[in-house]
Amino acid sequence: MRASTAVTAGALATAAVIASALVQAVGDDPVGTALGTALNVSVPAEYKTLIEDAGNTCSAVSPNLLAALLKQESNFGPKRKSPAGAQGIAQFMPSTWEKHGIDGNGDGKRDVWDPEDAIPSSAKYLCTISGEVEGVPGDKQNNMLAAYNAGSYAVRKAGGIPPFKETQNYVRSITALAGQPSGGKPTTTDQAAVAVNTAQEMIGTPYSWGGGNASGPSTGICCSPKGRSGTEITGFDCSGLTLYAYAKAGISLPRTAAQQYAASEPVKPGKVRPGDLVFYGDSPASIHHVGIYIGGGWMVDAPRPGTQVRYSPMDSMSDLFAVARPVSRHTKEI
Repeated sequence: MRASTAVTAGALATAAVIASALVQAVGDDPVGTALGTALNVSVPAEYKTLIEDAGNTCSAVSPNLLAALLKQESNFGPKRKSPAGAQGIAQFMPSTWEKHGIDGNGDGKRDVWDPEDAIPSSAKYLCTISGEVEGVPGDKQNNMLAAYNAGSYAVRKAGGIPPFKETQNYVRSITALAGQPSGGKPTTTDQAAVAVNTAQEMIGTPYSWGGGNASGPSTGICCSPKGRSGTEITGFDCSGLTLYAYAKAGISLPRTAAQQYAASEPVKPGKVRPGDLVFYGDSPASIHHVGIYIGGGWMVDAPRPGTQVRYSPMDSMSDLFAVARPVSRHTKEI
């Protein structure tokens, strides 16, 4: 179903009331690197020790990097199965599991659905493919992550990260998440209110492919999948808008929609509130759109080339993937 270009006066009034209420609401409740030893990525308590232990399997892997990969792969869901057939918390394809899965907990079984087996198997597999792509031009860590997603052969054939959009997003998202500072907390309702109000102030701003930054609207880049360029248009694309809105609230978000999902905490149905980010795609690596939820099933977003920042219903796209809450992180001054 396509989104209408405007909402009813009642819906706009509702949005205004929500934003006003949020402004008055009471707030809710060492810097890491991708290859650092600190576990800065927020993980479920039951997996923390597993990830910390497995993250030291070899020098190519760290607990923080492994945690970021598992969050990207399954959001720590031990029973998740992808449309392509990938299984478990580490999303192993059956053939890959058959070759590389290990009995991590020593119970005599190699169970892809058991995190005690799958997490150490994931770390061991990363170590293995790190060796398989040794000598390939480019960043070693990025090549290893690309091989986890697309296979070592694809990385060797491409001479680096393959030209697959999903793989490129996958590498960027994990690297961004693994490099986040520690000490993150979900954004407060005050911060969410600022983001909502800022986004609403941009209603009517032109869409610009690659446009928008922490300072506001900007010219974009070339070119969209359909060949549309933003180089002569001052405005926002979807993630440029959300980046700007949250920058006004003092929250630094990564640039792409997939990276922003990786840097946020998923929100369960029934717990969604204005200011949360609404993501669209088939998987964490294929997320292609993001908007800012304002309440009542509506969001503010920059939909696509040829449109403007506007109010859109959440069901304006059929591949709603998740709603997530940005995480506020404190960076260490250098």
